[in-house]
Amino acid sequence: MATTGILRSRRSAAQLHAIASVEREIRAIDPAAGRKYLRDFRDAYRSYQKVLTPSDVRHQIVNAGIVLVGDYHALPNSQRYLASLLRDPELHQRPVVLGVETIFSRNQHILDEWFRAEIAEDELRQRIRFELDWGYDWPPFYELLSAARDRGASIYGLDCMPREDLRKIGARDRHAADKIAELRRRHPDALILVLFGESHLAPQHLPALLQQRLPAEPLLTVLQNVDALYWRAAGEAGDHVEAVQVCKEVRKTVRENVLCVFNATPLEKYENYRLCLDRWGRNDNDHSAPDLGPTLYNLIDGMVRFLGINQYSAHNTTQPRLLVDLMPEVYSRSSDALLRRLLSRKGFTAEHRRSLLRQIRERGSVYLTPINAVYVRQFRMTSSAEDATRFLHQACRGLPNLSNGKVLAQHTAPHAAPVAKSLTRDDAFYMAVFEHALAFFGSRILHPARPALRDADLADLFDVTREDLEHQTSLPFAAAVEALDFLIQHRAHVLRYNHGYKQRSRRQPPAPESLAQAPAFTGRQYEYVAQQLGYLTGNDLYDAYLKGRLTTAALRQLFLAHIEQPGVASEAYVQLIARLR
Repeated sequence: MATTGILRSRRSAAQLHAIASVEREIRAIDPAAGRKYLRDFRDAYRSYQKVLTPSDVRHQIVNAGIVLVGDYHALPNSQRYLASLLRDPELHQRPVVLGVETIFSRNQHILDEWFRAEIAEDELRQRIRFELDWGYDWPPFYELLSAARDRGASIYGLDCMPREDLRKIGARDRHAADKIAELRRRHPDALILVLFGESHLAPQHLPALLQQRLPAEPLLTVLQNVDALYWRAAGEAGDHVEAVQVCKEVRKTVRENVLCVFNATPLEKYENYRLCLDRWGRNDNDHSAPDLGPTLYNLIDGMVRFLGINQYSAHNTTQPRLLVDLMPEVYSRSSDALLRRLLSRKGFTAEHRRSLLRQIRERGSVYLTPINAVYVRQFRMTSSAEDATRFLHQACRGLPNLSNGKVLAQHTAPHAAPVAKSLTRDDAFYMAVFEHALAFFGSRILHPARPALRDADLADLFDVTREDLEHQTSLPFAAAVEALDFLIQHRAHVLRYNHGYKQRSRRQPPAPESLAQAPAFTGRQYEYVAQQLGYLTGNDLYDAYLKGRLTTAALRQLFLAHIEQPGVASEAYVQLIARLR
């Protein structure tokens, strides 16, 4: 197994390439990052003591008195994490109180009216001047408020003016500490959860003020997605570290208990902040969707740099030819009207249009191979990273599936490539598998927090209810079972083939004919099996890369392989699994 340092480097390489670009852009617009108050936070939390499980985190939260939860305001996952905690029945063994920075304490009467259902969501949003005084995304914050109200947790605003003047930020901390101390007096037996901007949670800021006011209070600080801790945790052997214990100690009269949970990557954080900056920079009459083009191009650039691709190269042997001229068009829209018109104009069938719209709702974005375009309705890191990789795989082969006219009616998937008439059914199937494999691999390179998919995960599907299986596969029960049987048998066959090869000789034997045969599935069942087999192979590819069995040069050759040519895809798949298993 690779050492901690090597693992950290391999997991982080593509993200660091992409982050460098977005951080430069943010610094140019927002120079406040260098202020001492913000540096205090970054300097305080740079290492951790041990890795924690989600149950460890829950246990500490349940047994705390006051829990300060760090909020990266531009990241919806920050607010949704606390909403998920509030939905946990384990937390409600005693009264629960929620305090938020987002709402000024002077507006408590407005919040109380909403809590009693006297006013609706829109009126609450308007009267607390959410857009004017806060300006971040409303839906995740309202989800948090709703989760608290639905579970009977009292809600309080904790902040005061002025928010825009960092010279007064200490006064805001003192005000918040006074309000939290007041909550403790009002709710002596409650678990108090406080969501406040992460920079306020440096040890010498809000935590120190609370310890002065409530010296006997068991205080827990829960950070979220701190950069230095994330990069250090990238060296751990497991797939994904969910939490770490930063410190837990008592020094004279000072008690420190700090942990950090991970529910997003640094790249995901900063891309969301860039989208906020884009929205704030528009005039008041511009209500269009945020421009997601720079986000997609940055993800593509991260993969390009990771693979060592020269996007200005004029030849296409060891490099794609003039990749810079092949960049996809990016449509950023909050509604689907444009997509409907686009698909209709390009000749997509009605059935295919319905399928695409459904997948847009599920994924938030989609790469349209026949027209080399990415349509984004909502930024989701996993989907966007996969779309960026799908484009790059097509571009490395010169966009062989680009349609110059109407799209063929046979396309049944958003990223479906036109199948050349000279391709056999086996080649067509394994071309799709290969494309799914590289897409999954690239998404994990750019977004390592994406959950792994392994054979055991497929086997676990046999233990879920009939309704859950149909929901998770989007297939009727019998078709889902048939598809899973094929996948499990195929993967077992691959394992036996590779084991036999290792036992027999160093030369790779011819693959059994059945290993490169396409299943006799059609429609959604065919799509599901191709995607799952590709994702499993892509996860194997990612694991092999982490272990050092594949170099970036070897990975680049996989992207350049012309699997759209007759006889190539099946052979390329067999050769790939022989290297991986």
